[in-house]
Amino acid sequence: MGQLLLVDSRKLDGFEGLHQAVHGSHVDVMQLGRGRLRGSLSHVGIGDFSLSIGTFSVGMRTQRVSSDDKLIIGMLLAAEERVTHWSFDMRLNDVLVIPPLLEHDGIFHGASAYAAMRFDINEVASLFGGEARLSNPETWRRRDHFRADPDSGAIAAHRLVRIMSHLRTYRSGLTPSTADFWKRSIVECMAANVMSSLPPDDTGWLPSARRLIRRVEEYLDEAGTRPVHVSEICAALGVSRRTLHRAFQEVFGLGPVSFLRHKRLCAVHSILHESVPGSTTVAAVAMQQGFYELGRFSQYYHAMFGERPSQTLGGRTVSRLRVQPSGCEL
Repeated sequence: MGQLLLVDSRKLDGFEGLHQAVHGSHVDVMQLGRGRLRGSLSHVGIGDFSLSIGTFSVGMRTQRVSSDDKLIIGMLLAAEERVTHWSFDMRLNDVLVIPPLLEHDGIFHGASAYAAMRFDINEVASLFGGEARLSNPETWRRRDHFRADPDSGAIAAHRLVRIMSHLRTYRSGLTPSTADFWKRSIVECMAANVMSSLPPDDTGWLPSARRLIRRVEEYLDEAGTRPVHVSEICAALGVSRRTLHRAFQEVFGLGPVSFLRHKRLCAVHSILHESVPGSTTVAAVAMQQGFYELGRFSQYYHAMFGERPSQTLGGRTVSRLRVQPSGCEL
């Protein structure tokens, strides 16, 4: 009897779709760039093993809490602008390791594409067989970054996309042997970049900027939903406005004032996106998030998301493909 091959493929119409950026793992997301987010997200599941490939058209901030007990290994497939994960500056086809039960923080400054595989860390001994270092689970228990060789990295990324494309149209159940073959084929693409990796150059001010940003976000979490002024943050943390501005520019490419406004706009978008028309009003939600000049709020909102707040509250029909266990899409 064939093993189930689970396939899910959909178009993205809003940043909320990226909450499932990695199959089986919830990701918190915040839109940083301006414009209506467009993109796609595809998942392939082979038993407990999964491969996800996503694309999106505007800058995003992604965070994942330390509740996932699986190993995630990702590859950057495309990026129009800077991409950072923790304090690692990513280049095309670089590989990122997110160990089990570890918080993750990534920033995409523009349109990007990624691939991520997720599986039990105890499987590395069999999936990476033949490479002593890679088949040792301890190798993958710390966050890491592998700099891809330009030539071999491009080949590995191309193969990974081809494999996903093939499996998305695969119409037969997988036998245990074919399931193992496809898992190994996916893993090999990531492993090729790890084995040929170049030493990363992660010097610079980014790590200390990250630490300051973490302190700011902890302060914002304690403040709850009330609006917080930049001067309050500077006074509470004992930093100058100039230092704070430099840190936010280094990490996000935005000043702290713009970042706080983006954060509140994303909160409004999510509330409106999930609300039933008639259950609330745009004005009420905007006021809750600290927007008191509704005319200016509407301008900010339209510039950020490419639509009016009332359109978000009115609801959008997002077409999703129905999926059969065989992977046949209807």
